[in-house]
Amino acid sequence: MLKFAGQKGEWAAKDGGTMAEFHFVRDYVKLVRKLKRRYPIDEAMSRAVGGDYERISDIASDILVEAGLKDGQNLFDFGCGSGRVATGVAKKVQLDKYLGVDIVKDLLSYADSKTPANYQYKLNRSFTLPADDATFDMVCAFSVVTHLLHHESYLYFCEIERILKPGGTAVISFLELAEPAHWEIFNATAVQTSRSKMPHLNAFTERNQLEIMGKHAGLGTRGFIDGTAPINGKTALGQSVIILSKGGA
Repeated sequence: MLKFAGQKGEWAAKDGGTMAEFHFVRDYVKLVRKLKRRYPIDEAMSRAVGGDYERISDIASDILVEAGLKDGQNLFDFGCGSGRVATGVAKKVQLDKYLGVDIVKDLLSYADSKTPANYQYKLNRSFTLPADDATFDMVCAFSVVTHLLHHESYLYFCEIERILKPGGTAVISFLELAEPAHWEIFNATAVQTSRSKMPHLNAFTERNQLEIMGKHAGLGTRGFIDGTAPINGKTALGQSVIILSKGGA
């Protein structure tokens, strides 16, 4: 497992751990600003997280419930965006604690306006997660590692392991080249990049890579959900999902 410099969970970056000018911060602040100028707020906030707000809210929250999220638990929503997952969770589970973090203030403000009063949000532009050790039953990260370099994802895997309770669950979505539908995204990304029109990084990670990162971070693989697999008889999420557990096999 990765050992951070200084105190447990502290990433010793030159600027004290913040990443105000790092690629995904810069890219998404710019993207959200552009969307807000072009569209009404609800549409802008939906497009900022990939669109299809209500459907993905329903499907992603179903995945969390199927993965074991229950009433009275604590959920850490890493990369919560404009609250797409949180709004669905609030309809299905009565959480004791919810904490959503993201890198764009406008997204957090919108999410806060859409969810229950006990849902908390924090701006986080660090390779660490703003939570104490072993405090959450579940961590979810939808459309997060899809925009990170692999070594960046691993830093966050280590942080996810740190903040999970023993036996806690991590649910992480990803894009993989082995999924035919994802190849189209990869190819489109290549074309946009060649034209200097790519608004942000799209990263593709294969299952064995995620399993290896999880293992070294102290997270065992419980299973995968195919990106094209219907959820509870509904439509598919679109991205594939890995389910991990702290201390799991």
